[in-house]
Amino acid sequence: MFVSPCRYRHYCYAGSLRAKNMSEEEKRAAVKDFALTKGLLVALLAGVMSACFALGLDAGTPIKEAALAGGVEGLYAGLPVIFLVTVGGFLTNAVYCLQQNVANKSMGDYAKGKVWGNNLLFCALAGGLWYMQFFGLEMGKSFLTGNPVLLAFSWCILMALNVTFSNVWGIILKEWKGVSTKTIVVLLSGLLVLIFSLVFPNL
Repeated sequence: MFVSPCRYRHYCYAGSLRAKNMSEEEKRAAVKDFALTKGLLVALLAGVMSACFALGLDAGTPIKEAALAGGVEGLYAGLPVIFLVTVGGFLTNAVYCLQQNVANKSMGDYAKGKVWGNNLLFCALAGGLWYMQFFGLEMGKSFLTGNPVLLAFSWCILMALNVTFSNVWGIILKEWKGVSTKTIVVLLSGLLVLIFSLVFPNL
């Protein structure tokens, strides 16, 4: 299950409008890190892996059913599946990070006490928040068992909420500060389209 790219056209357009409002210094800094081919490959891989994550959750249905048969409440029955799927993601990321440490000769940084404070705090916060979205997804699905349409769209709803809330926080934290009114209107229009897409399946 995936969210159709057409839902994100407003954000692509809003992003292009935002770029027009950037200063020359900001544009030069952005172009410096620009790599179209790499960006497209990463976006494609991220999309495929996101779908694989959803397939992994679906493949864990027998575990969920066994938990229900064992007397676990429906609200928590899917949590073992979330744990198993995210462990795979953790191992993949851990191996990649260690490989980068070796490649950049930065393994010695782990011995520096000052590195651990903020890094551990923010890594734990990011990981915890990331995990909680799937925790919430499985708990939410337990309320949708009587509505097969919403159940089928649950992954799309999660992805749409990710985009909606990340953009709302972007507005609150002034990431869009200084852009034109037109850019903000386009961004808000896109958010409204996403919010409508959340309730449309239930209409």
